[in-house]
Amino acid sequence: MSRSLVLNATYEPLGVVTERRALLLVLNSRATMVEASGSILHFSQGQIELPSVIRLNKFVKIPYRHAVPLSRRAIFARDGGRCVYCSAPATSIDHVIPRSRGGGHNWENVVSACHKCNHLKADKPLKELGWRLRSLPREPVGAAWRILGTGRTDTRWLPYLAPFGVAAATA
Repeated sequence: MSRSLVLNATYEPLGVVTERRALLLVLNSRATMVEASGSILHFSQGQIELPSVIRLNKFVKIPYRHAVPLSRRAIFARDGGRCVYCSAPATSIDHVIPRSRGGGHNWENVVSACHKCNHLKADKPLKELGWRLRSLPREPVGAAWRILGTGRTDTRWLPYLAPFGVAAATA
C-alpha cells in the first residue's frame, strides 16, 4: 500500500502514514484531504479516492524535534544522489576523514560517492590525493528532512515540503 504525507494544521510536515491510516483520519473527521493520490478504493456502496496529502484539523504540538537520523538514504538525498568528488551517480557512502584515521560517523564527515572514487580514495585523506569536495557536508535542517531522509517521497508532496527545507535536496 502507498503512503500519504501528514501535515499539521499549520501545513508543517509531521510524517508519513499508510494510505489506509490517512483515509481513516479523513473519514473520522480528524483530517482533511488536501491532495488525492489518484488511487480509488472500491467498496459495496461505492468508491472513494485515497489521499496523498492530508492536513490535521487540530494543531498537534511536537514537544521535541529530533535530529535528522544519519542514514544512507538521507545522505543520498542531501547530496542529490551524486558523488561529491566527480558528480557521477552515487552508489556508496564515504568518510571524508577515514574512520581508521580518527574520522567520525557523523553528518560532517559522511558523503555520497561513486564506486570508482570511493575505491580510489580508499583510506587516504583528501589532501594526500589533491581532491576537493564540491560542497562541505553538514547536517540538514528543516522539518521536511524527517520525510526526505526516508527516501520515500512522492512528487505531489514537494509543494508542501518546499517551505520547510526541501529545496536543497531537489536542486
